[in-house]
Amino acid sequence: MSLEGLNPPTLATPDTYTQVMIAEGRRLVFISGQVAEDRDGNFVGAGDLAVQAREAFANVGRALAAAGARPDEVAKLQIFVVGLTLEHLPVIEAARVAVFGDHKPADTLLGVAALGYADALIEVEAVAVLDRQSA
Repeated sequence: MSLEGLNPPTLATPDTYTQVMIAEGRRLVFISGQVAEDRDGNFVGAGDLAVQAREAFANVGRALAAAGARPDEVAKLQIFVVGLTLEHLPVIEAARVAVFGDHKPADTLLGVAALGYADALIEVEAVAVLDRQSA
């Protein structure tokens, strides 16, 4: 598997993600939007973005592992946050770094009015590219 990150000189160089990810591999892994649910489906962290972000990103990590993928094989993230403000960015980044370390896939961060779960403040999707056929 090969992921090549590219921040072209014609675009700003972001601190927390990469502008372009070029992926070569044999297997794609699509992770559904993950929210702050524990393994039994119980919602955690009602009203607390930091708790929810940690759980949602941890769930992405768990889903990747179940597919035989690693966080450093993720090419793209989509992050949805209810009522997104600039003050939320450090909280989201801390939760992302806890799973992805210094790997910075391409990402989209969207502020939304609501998510599909009544108490959810954040939902995270991922796409990984693997060079192997099976986990």
